[in-house]
Amino acid sequence: MARRRTRSTAKTRKASPAPVTTTGRAGASRADASRADPSRAVMPTERRAAAVGRAEDGAAEPAGLSVTRWFDPGTHGEPYRARIRFSGRRIGTRGKPGSRDTFVQEETVDRVVPGSGPVSVTTWVYGVEPGEWTVSADLIRQPLAGGGASAPNHWARIGAESLSAGTWSWRRWALRPAADDGPLKTRWAPLVRLAAMPAVIPGSWIGLVALGVAVGLILQAAILARDNVSVGTSLLVTGLVLVLGLLGAKVWYIAQHRRTWRQSMTEGWSVDGFLVVGPLVAIAALLTLKVPIGLFVDASTPALFIGIAIGRLGCFFTGCCAGRCTRSGWGVWSSDRRVGARRVPTQLLESVTGLLIGLGATLLLLGLAPAVHGAIFVAGFAVYVLVRQVLLGLRAEPHDPMRMRLTAIGAAVVLVAAVAALVVMG
Repeated sequence: MARRRTRSTAKTRKASPAPVTTTGRAGASRADASRADPSRAVMPTERRAAAVGRAEDGAAEPAGLSVTRWFDPGTHGEPYRARIRFSGRRIGTRGKPGSRDTFVQEETVDRVVPGSGPVSVTTWVYGVEPGEWTVSADLIRQPLAGGGASAPNHWARIGAESLSAGTWSWRRWALRPAADDGPLKTRWAPLVRLAAMPAVIPGSWIGLVALGVAVGLILQAAILARDNVSVGTSLLVTGLVLVLGLLGAKVWYIAQHRRTWRQSMTEGWSVDGFLVVGPLVAIAALLTLKVPIGLFVDASTPALFIGIAIGRLGCFFTGCCAGRCTRSGWGVWSSDRRVGARRVPTQLLESVTGLLIGLGATLLLLGLAPAVHGAIFVAGFAVYVLVRQVLLGLRAEPHDPMRMRLTAIGAAVVLVAAVAALVVMG
């Protein structure tokens, strides 16, 4: 009997889960975290989303924490790497804490720019016990040269800077120290990413894109009515373009982010995919309905680009398509949904581009009867693609420079041809 009890106890110990420890940053080294504390297992970044909403055996409910801390990057010097270790403990734990009563999670900001103003870092922790938690965060600054992911980790030997909580002011458009830096409460795991975050309005992308579509449809119907195209026909064609174009945008994004797109099914859409699939769908639908293609796409140009102008504001307030961090005075403090900092406002610049193209196309349509129908759409499309290649080079995520150059050259050639058709043959 004693022998049986010993085996049963051994099995129970073996089945107990490891401490909740994850790493969450772009290109983070999992080996570094394990060297810092070999007793802790590090969960790969691509598996973090799979933990959302999944409770371990015996959990009251799937719970998670959203934690934001901030630091001053300094005013002088070269860009450097910042590593922030978040440590948490559930309040009210009695005796030895269980595996779900504590956590250690690491985030890394690969490029911090001194002189760019305060920087905030947000992390999400899943698989913890519901309740109130005390959370601390420590910062280690590492030089970019020789301080890569393969460098030894010195968490145990170097005194780290302690970080405090921050609060965001929309009125002042600034990050400030939080007045209350007390305990944090868990949320139901699927709602953790909806917690307040500096310079981010959850759901703003969907709302502003919907507004852009509505404005575009009204403008398109009004212009097409001048050419005796019924509202029903325009809505049918535009509806097909929107549905299949958005599907193309999602597929395009998945093709570019094969490892990370599953982390959030509602985030991640590529305007490139929409701009490729949308026109093809429109051409097929117009041929089927026997509507002049050039006439229809010209009349749709203002709607398309003014819709893009409104939708890109949603990107800015949601934190997608963020620009690189900068110390420049024309930078705007914004977030990429994880790191808040002064950035190149690529979303706002693209919004302004769409607005100017839309207004220009409207003026041309009202004051000019082009000899070559479709030239206005082609010219507007070429201008947008050309400007977009420049803006992609200013974004935080890397892009292929050769592909951007070739795309820009092609767009420039198409633009010259479209302008020639408008000016010479008009």
